Amino acid sequence: MHTRPVPSCPETDVVVVGEALIDIIDTAAGAVEFPGGSGLNVAFGLGRLDVSTTFLTALGKDARSERIQEHLGTAGVRLLPGAERLPRTSTATAVLDSNGSADYEFDFHWDLPHVSPTFLPKVLHTGSLAAFIEPGATQVRALLELFSGRCLITYDPNIRPTLLPHHAEALRTFEDTTALATVVKLSSEDALWLYPRWSLAAVGRRLLDVGAEAAIITDGGSGSFLCSKSAEVHVPARVVAVKDTVGAGDSYMSALVAGLIEEGDGDFDAAKLTRLGTAASLAAAITVGRHGANPPTRAELTESLELAHASRKDSNV
Repeated sequence: MHTRPVPSCPETDVVVVGEALIDIIDTAAGAVEFPGGSGLNVAFGLGRLDVSTTFLTALGKDARSERIQEHLGTAGVRLLPGAERLPRTSTATAVLDSNGSADYEFDFHWDLPHVSPTFLPKVLHTGSLAAFIEPGATQVRALLELFSGRCLITYDPNIRPTLLPHHAEALRTFEDTTALATVVKLSSEDALWLYPRWSLAAVGRRLLDVGAEAAIITDGGSGSFLCSKSAEVHVPARVVAVKDTVGAGDSYMSALVAGLIEEGDGDFDAAKLTRLGTAASLAAAITVGRHGANPPTRAELTESLELAHASRKDSNV
């Protein structure tokens, strides 16, 4: 099969590889559609945080694809060529419970354009359905193998059990991908599905043993656990009135990637893990405080960080 070269794009700090789809949310006024998908949400969140971002995905050639591309454009996210290759753009219908938590019903297709990268980003991010669903998952793994050891690789499995193969196969895919990654982030729900009855700390340590340099597990209002070979920290969640949780984990991931770029090289000591977790937790808190996958801008996150810092100073007086 012909390999399509990727245009040189040295100004890109992050390449996100993942799904883009339309979230359909039933409301009292009827169904409302929003651009979504974990890959898209992370790329969009990075753009909102003023991180130069390029997105490799697969779309249909239809009105929903146009809406997705317009949405990405508002955050300055560039789309790699060849994306419009599917019979139709994928959808995920969200069903919200009384607490605002969402379950999804998917009409999903995943087949990446074939690419041969010609530039090296600071971070390559992937996760969610993109790393599990064929034929695209094989293409994602080939990219990770190509970039492993050459740039930071971040991975968020964002488990969707109804779309995954048998547990043993999914766990094997997850750990094979983790072995290629620098930083792995998963939710407590992901951890429980992948490693039933394990504690969050035990799961984090397992990811380090598999090959990650840092592991992060988020646990909603209970905060997040971050660990490396040299440190383990807990970062509390900010108390906020939750509108819904759509995109919260992706917003956390975007801020985490942005923080990795700002921190630069170096060990994942306790101070670094705390800084990364604090910024990411605040980004997620902003997102759950409003409807839909609506991550913070750089100005909003900076203001939230400054307020949190001032509050800590006051409490220490």
